[in-house]
Amino acid sequence: MSGPMNVFDIAGRAMSAQLVRLNTTASNLANAGAVSGTKESAFRALKPVFETVTERDGVATVQVKRVVQAEIEPTKRHAEGHPLADKDGFVWDAAVDSSAELIEMVETARQYQNNVQVLQTAKTLTLDTLRLGQ
Repeated sequence: MSGPMNVFDIAGRAMSAQLVRLNTTASNLANAGAVSGTKESAFRALKPVFETVTERDGVATVQVKRVVQAEIEPTKRHAEGHPLADKDGFVWDAAVDSSAELIEMVETARQYQNNVQVLQTAKTLTLDTLRLGQ
């Protein structure tokens, strides 16, 4: 890190991490209805793995360490006549829980908004402090 972290750095990095989380949720929802001809090629939900970044006691933020596939398995269903069906008439549905992804989206939006509020409060307090000297 180039210099000591302040409230603006901490909240900004947290917002960036939440954007990655929102992007993976959007990808998961976009692929929720995807169908594949094989289990191996079926889409599996993506999940970001967060890591705490600590500078010193009382000063920490978060970053995305990596994005991994969820442990949900694709489901096999009979769809004879589907262009991707195998010789037995089966296809594999994407391993995405749409309800869980919608909850994840709401939680991500709340976390992002919390950090926006932190930035707004810090800005207001900084401006109020500067006005004291006038």
